[in-house]
Order: sequence, then C-alpha cells, then structure tokens
Amino acid sequence: MNDVRRLLQQRILMLDGAMGTMIQRLRLTEEDYRGERFKDHATSLRGNNDLLVLTQPEAIRSIHLEYLRAGADIIETNTFSSTPMGQAEYGLSDLAREINRQGAILARQAADEITRLTPDRPRFVAGSIGPTTKMLSMSPDVNDPGARSVTFDQMRRSYREQLLGLLEGGIDLILLETITDTLNAKAALKAWAELVDERQVTIPVMISGTITDMSGRTLSGQTPSAFWTSIAHARNLLSVGLNCALGSAMMRPFIEELSNVSSAYVSLYPNAGLPNAMGGYDESPEYMAAQAREYAEAGFLNILGGCCGTTPDHIRAMSEAVSGRSPRIPMTAVPTMRLSGLEMVEIRPETNFVNVGERTNVSGSRAFAKMILAGDYERALDVARQQVENGAQIIDVNMDEGLLDSEKAMTTFLNLIAAEPDISRVPIMIDSSKWTVLEAGLCCVQGKAIVNSISLKDGEDEFIRRATLCRDYGAAIIVMAFDEAGQADTYERRIEVCKRAYDILTKRLGIAPQDIIFDPNILTVATGIDEHNNYAVDFIRATSWIKANLPLAKVSGGVSNISFSFRGNEPVRRAMHTVFLYHAIAAGLDMGIVNAGQIDVYDEIPKELLEHAEDVILNRRSDATERMLAFAATVAEHRQNDETVEAWRDSPLSERLKHALVRGVTEFIDV
Repeated sequence: MNDVRRLLQQRILMLDGAMGTMIQRLRLTEEDYRGERFKDHATSLRGNNDLLVLTQPEAIRSIHLEYLRAGADIIETNTFSSTPMGQAEYGLSDLAREINRQGAILARQAADEITRLTPDRPRFVAGSIGPTTKMLSMSPDVNDPGARSVTFDQMRRSYREQLLGLLEGGIDLILLETITDTLNAKAALKAWAELVDERQVTIPVMISGTITDMSGRTLSGQTPSAFWTSIAHARNLLSVGLNCALGSAMMRPFIEELSNVSSAYVSLYPNAGLPNAMGGYDESPEYMAAQAREYAEAGFLNILGGCCGTTPDHIRAMSEAVSGRSPRIPMTAVPTMRLSGLEMVEIRPETNFVNVGERTNVSGSRAFAKMILAGDYERALDVARQQVENGAQIIDVNMDEGLLDSEKAMTTFLNLIAAEPDISRVPIMIDSSKWTVLEAGLCCVQGKAIVNSISLKDGEDEFIRRATLCRDYGAAIIVMAFDEAGQADTYERRIEVCKRAYDILTKRLGIAPQDIIFDPNILTVATGIDEHNNYAVDFIRATSWIKANLPLAKVSGGVSNISFSFRGNEPVRRAMHTVFLYHAIAAGLDMGIVNAGQIDVYDEIPKELLEHAEDVILNRRSDATERMLAFAATVAEHRQNDETVEAWRDSPLSERLKHALVRGVTEFIDV
C-alpha cells in the first residue's frame, strides 16, 4: 500500500459516492433481496443492502464500475452494516463473515478491471465498516443513563468477524466510517490491533467520523479535535476525516478544525445536502464541485468523495473540480501530550501545572467511598462535577475498596459520567492497583484517558503486555517507579527504574514518549523514621532528572501522600502540600493528583509555618520532624468537611435557585 501513500503526496484522491442511493434507483423487490438462496428466510430482507453482494452480485459490481469510471480512485465495499451485530435484525449474523468476504471480492474484481485498462492509475478497495445500531457511550434507556445495550467486548468481537471477512476478500484499505460514537470505533480499532499482531497485516486504516449538527460534535459529544485525539493511536493509520450528516457547505468549520490538528491525511465525503421533505438530497454535482474546489484551495483535503445522495455524476464533477489542485500537507506530529474527554486537552511545555482532581477516589475520600458503597451515584457525580467546576483539568477515578466489586463500580460510574457533558468534557484518569479494573475502565471511555498505573513490579513481560494494551486502547500511561525489587524510595532507584521503563516503552514498543507519565513515588515525610526524611528531596531531584534525561516524558504524583503524618491537621497539611508543589513544579512536575482546596498561596503561608514546612519538605534540619510536630500541636485546627465547601449556598435566594436549577441540585429542597 505504499502506492496509496505515494499517490496521496501527489494529488487529492477520489473516493466513491453513495451505494444506498444507487441501490434505491434499482427499485428492488423483496424477492430481489431474497434471491433463490433466501427465498424461505423467516424475516423480511428488503432494505438489507449488504445482502445483495450474495443475491444480486452483478448489480453491486456494476455500481462499483460506475463510480470507478466516474473518477473514483478508491471504492468502498458494500458491507457498511455487515457486523454480526448489524445483521442480527435480519437473522443473518452467522453470514457476516461471508457477506464481507464476498463484498470485498466484488469490489476487488471491479477495481482490478479498471486498473487493467489504466495501469498507470491503480484503483483501490476500502473495506467499509459502519458504526452498528448500538452505542457504547450512550444508554438506550432515558431513565437509566448508566445502562448499555452492548459491552465493549461484544462490540470488539463483532468487528473482528467483519474484519476477517474483508481481509479474506482482498481489500487494500480498512475504512471505519460514519462514526457517531468514538468508543465503538475504539472497539473496532482494538480488534484491528489484535489482527495486525496475529497476522502481521500492514493494510492502512482510514477513519471517518460524523458531526451530527452545527454544534460541531459527534452524536456522543466529541469535537473534531477530541475525536482525532481519541483515535490517533490506530495501527497503520492512513487518514482521518468526516462524512455524512451534513451537506458540503456546512462541513467547512469542522473539516478545517480537523485539518489543523491531524498528522494523518484528511478525508471528506459529505452528503448531497440535508434530506428534503421527500427524503431526497438536493445538492447538485455542480454545487458540491464548487465546494470541493474551495476546500481544496484552502488546503483541507487529501481524499474527497460523497456520502448519502451522491452519485457517479457528483464524483465526476468533484473529481474534475480538484484535478490539479495540490493535496493538503499533513501537520507535523506535535510532540506534546494530547488527551481528550468530549474536548481535547493539550499539555505543552509552557502549560501550567495540571490539576488532577482527587476526590472521586474511594481510597482517598471517606465521603466519596460512602456514596459509592451506598450506591448513591447521583451524589458521587456531584463530587466529580464540583472538581471540574473548581478547575480540575483531569479527574482521577479510583474504586479500589475491599467491600466493592471494583470492576462493576468503575464501569457504572464511568458510564454515568459519559451522560454528564459538564464532567465528561475533561479527560479521565483511570486509577487502580488491579489491572482488571483498569481494563474495565478503558472499555468505558471514548476519549483518550490516562491509565494510573502500570509498573515493572511483575516483571518485563507483564509490563510489556499491559503497556501494549494501553496503547491499543488509546491511553496515555502512568508508570510507577516500582520494579521486581520493590518500590523505588531513593533518588538513585527512582531514576534507575524510570530510565529502564522509558527505554522499554519507547525503544521496544514504539510508544510516543509524550504519552508516558512517570510517578516517582511521593512518599510520606516526617514519620519519625530517619530514612523517610529525604523522600521529598529525592522525588524533586528525580523529577528534575527525568525532565532532563527522558525527553518529552511527564511527571505526576499523588500530592496528599506527602503530608499523611499530619492527617487531621488541615493547616499543616495545606502548607506542606503548597511548599512541596512550589519546589516540585520548579523542578518540572507537570501534574498532580490534588485537592485544590488543600493548596494555599505560597507567599501567604504564615512565616513560622512556612519555615517548618520548608524544613520538613527539604530536610534542612535533623530535628525538622520534632519541631514540626511541636508546632502542629499549637496550630488551631480548622477542620473542613471532607466535601467541597458549597460557597454558592451563601448567595442570595434568587442566585441559589438559579444555581440549583441549572445544575440539577436537589439535596437542599425541603418538602
């Protein structure tokens, strides 16, 4: 497939147009759909266009030929709905692999026929894979936002069967198209990654999402930038683009946004306008050609085609309109960390410290743990929402509790978060000491998440296995400074373990270094054990070393660990957190799991408390712990609730009502 990549550097390639529109023109009957083979099938088959590759193969081959003669360089197989899941409504799940294989064979025959006539212009076959009728990020029940009609693994297995059939039929490209839910696409990409490894497949992948309306988001809520960030991990990725839903003129702001962030080639194949009152499409070939010319001149396009309502006439006109126009030059891959929820978050070198909300953690918050154990997910969601409102750019979710089914709790909570756009707009950090819980979380998140964490504790083989899975789920990775010898608790051990992990990830697995986050272990100081006194200093030194010697890697940690010796004494803990962050951020700490409410302004810490905190954090005196303990006993304890202070409750009545109505807060209603 070097031919495709070579040609994309030279010119804009043409994709075909709508298969369904052309099939409608044939006015096929139920009997035509059934053919001889399915004449006694128990359910109606009319409308199952993919089945026509078995019952009306010449009709489908003829449509392929029409598009090729109109100027298409790439034709799609007639397999849009041919997962076992998609064929289930017709009772034909068992035939999914055969339909895909035959669909690929028909397209292959047509492409090869035209290529033989014009050997200097090869034609290619893309295996069409649609979104299915089910969604992994959205509930089928408006009364139960956490419900799902299908699991990630069921979706993955369904896509795998389709992929196998397409590969057997001889395709040149994979095309995941009309993506309305990015998590569905990630299930397909997970299946694809497995086949790439099993069969050493090198076929390129094209990915195309659908912006459903002028809000500029997919049906599951992502912006074009977030969509790109979520699928950029795809193996053998060739292109990313948009298709369907909107007409050609309406696509401009969204294809422009995608073009500005994608390091892959960009494709566009819009509908011929929006459906009219009769269900038809009104954009003429000439109109779409004019739009195509404009987009080509703006430098947005590498691959162009048509979706619903388009015909060979549209493809011919658009092909002529962009002929001789220079193709878009893909963006240089940006070596910065990009994460996504519904929106993209980019962490650049100049980005300020990234606050990772820590309160949705059953291990770190008694109040949150009580909510989850009681099944009070509504209040638990409020905790997550408050963190985002208070400035958390990422939220950490941890369900490690002995009395919980942690996998189930993680799945339930993340599914519920997906239904709350004011929360799910930010990326998720999936936090657990159990791999099964981490993987359960990865199967619920459509965006690019962070896995917290993996380590070398169980040896290189297991580390590599988990890191590979993180990559194939499209997640960034936190690596704990922990190996077969145990937790790294000195400066030397921290840098030794982090260097070893970095080399494995970057040199052996090819993982982008900007997707690696090291946690060199923020350990508790002032414990009364002398060996612990230098923990903070060693962490800060290790952070500085990592930033200088492991290019593009990030550093993070759980900040509250540093002050655990003073739990219950909030003024002291806040001062210690503030002092620690002041020095760690200066050394290069990029992000931290922290409660923003437990951080003070460094310059506003009382002088004596600041001096004691500096002594303890920087290990400046041998008696620093004793002095801090003595001082702490004199500090008035202004204990705060475990939950965020509700400042809005002090507002005037009208403002309180407005706040409660907008955010759906019901806990203060007295009935």
